[in-house]
Amino acid sequence: SDYQQLGYNLRSNIFQGGPLKSRSLMKDSYTPDVFQKAVIDPKNWHGRRIYELGRWYEKYFLDLNVQKAMKDKRG
Repeated sequence: SDYQQLGYNLRSNIFQGGPLKSRSLMKDSYTPDVFQKAVIDPKNWHGRRIYELGRWYEKYFLDLNVQKAMKDKRG
């Protein structure tokens, strides 16, 4: 049966799982000096400025509070 075949395959270690060491496409694509030369600018995060992210989170939490208030009002 299928169940016995699956058990045999598991006992035989046919399904060995994923690789023990994971690889990153970014690390494989660039040489190590690219990461050493990279400058982290805290005011510019992934092309967005911090205050833009702050405004996004402010709108997000305001929306969550409105949803919660509407839910409480409906009962």
